[in-house]
Amino acid sequence: MTWAYIMMALIIIQRLVEVKIARRNERWLKAQGGVEAGTAHYPWMVALHCGFFISLLIEVTVSNAGFSRWSGIPLTVVVIAQIIRIWALASLGKYWNTKIIVLPEAPVIEKGPYRFLRHPNYMVVVAEIAFVPLLFQAYWTAIVFSLLNAAMLMIRIPTEEAALQGETDYGERFKERKRFWLV
Repeated sequence: MTWAYIMMALIIIQRLVEVKIARRNERWLKAQGGVEAGTAHYPWMVALHCGFFISLLIEVTVSNAGFSRWSGIPLTVVVIAQIIRIWALASLGKYWNTKIIVLPEAPVIEKGPYRFLRHPNYMVVVAEIAFVPLLFQAYWTAIVFSLLNAAMLMIRIPTEEAALQGETDYGERFKERKRFWLV
């Protein structure tokens, strides 16, 4: 059980660091003339992610499940996802944010994992929401929040792509790239 709490704490600390980076980047982007989109769904996305961690903590505590011999499989997926997350965030640099903020006429980032996919960071989030709970056999959290996240991404991704297409040459540069590996 202690292992589960340590792992969750590490992921939550990582998220808090990302929020701090996002706020710094938001200030810079807006100072440069960045335009924000998707403000209506953003609080719901924050609530979804906070709810995910609360649900995970409750389910792990109630079930008293911990690391099992099968936990190595989801752990491998989570570690690979973290590597891709860091690669994606580093590739976007000051342009990365948890909000949709587009700098008009800015060059579209096409390095790092963005050479291959339009949304590698969302692919990472999908993997995390599905596989972090599986580390601790928190199946309900994995299922419920994977479905909620899918619904959120059905709103978020088109909103982000519309904002990018309206302010940059994103549509032309990324028309041949898939959103994720298969779609």
